[in-house]
Amino acid sequence: MPLISLEKRRRGIYILPNLFTTAALFAGFYAIVQAMNDRFEYAAVAIFVAMVLDGLDGRVARLTHTQSEFGAEYDSLSDMVSFGAAPALVMYEWALQDLGKIGWVAAFIYCAGTALRLARFNTNIDIVDKRFFQGLPSPAAAALIAGMVWVVNDNDMTGGDVRWIAAVLTIFAGLSMVSNVLFWSGKDINLRKSVPFIMIIALVLVFAVISSYPPGVLFALFLAYACSGYIVWGWRRLQRRRKSGERKPMDETPQAAPSGANDEPSAKSD
Repeated sequence: MPLISLEKRRRGIYILPNLFTTAALFAGFYAIVQAMNDRFEYAAVAIFVAMVLDGLDGRVARLTHTQSEFGAEYDSLSDMVSFGAAPALVMYEWALQDLGKIGWVAAFIYCAGTALRLARFNTNIDIVDKRFFQGLPSPAAAALIAGMVWVVNDNDMTGGDVRWIAAVLTIFAGLSMVSNVLFWSGKDINLRKSVPFIMIIALVLVFAVISSYPPGVLFALFLAYACSGYIVWGWRRLQRRRKSGERKPMDETPQAAPSGANDEPSAKSD
């Protein structure tokens, strides 16, 4: 009787990229805990840390060829916590709870916008232009929220002082994530390609400017990024209107009138 050997397939997971994803998830959870303890500055910094770690896990996976379906799903769940639930809760505890129903509705719009943004990204990942994001990326939206919290707290103000501005910014970030506006992704940058020496100097200057006043500079950068998509969208729309106007034939001349139609009436002879 022949022996039948059963081979069990074991699917493992890659440690290195998922380690960064777990660290990003921990940073998002830490932000929630700090917000519940009214330490909003720590919560804002934790969201920025989660954003950096989230950017590293994908890069590490691609560079080490350790991409997997598990890693992609795990990254989406981590993003929902770090860039969806955490910023919404931080903003609500910091400023929006003073607005009553308007406050928690604004926080829910942001949280739901993050979930829809991630779901659309996962389903359209193979059909969209990788040079652009369709809608504001959730890490950038979270950085926008965290940046405002950090700047206001750094200037010895409370969330209640800017609660209406906070509500508008939260709704703006939530709706921008589910919009069809295109935002530059930066994925066309080749890190393995050599660059001029001036680029290194530019990077040093960027780090120097950020380190001079991290809360204000980071908030300004992500606010500019959030507005850049709408500015480019408006510019392209204006250009299309101009081109459509130029397509009209410029050499069109009015049709010639029938012979005698424009002649002056001749006087009748007696």
